[in-house]
Amino acid sequence: MYKDYAISPELFHRESQNATSPGSPTGKRYLARAAHGSKILIFTRGISEDVTVLTVPYTCLGQVDYVQHAGEKPISITWRMHRPMPADVFAAAAVAQ
Repeated sequence: MYKDYAISPELFHRESQNATSPGSPTGKRYLARAAHGSKILIFTRGISEDVTVLTVPYTCLGQVDYVQHAGEKPISITWRMHRPMPADVFAAAAVAQ
């Protein structure tokens, strides 16, 4: 649904919802989070359900810092991880490109 993927173990690309522009309240919250004292955390999962149709939990990858953004509706944002992703999570998240 969204183009979210790992660029490297330290960088993550996240795409906002289609209605989000840099000037919208949500866009401003993402892009000016430091000015508001906000912290952004990245959660990921490779699949939504396992073979028994149970919901798969998300993995918290931790806090991230803004690197850059491009576009609007949706906004493509690159985030820098405070800690590199584990190798198995990176391998799965990088495939999403």
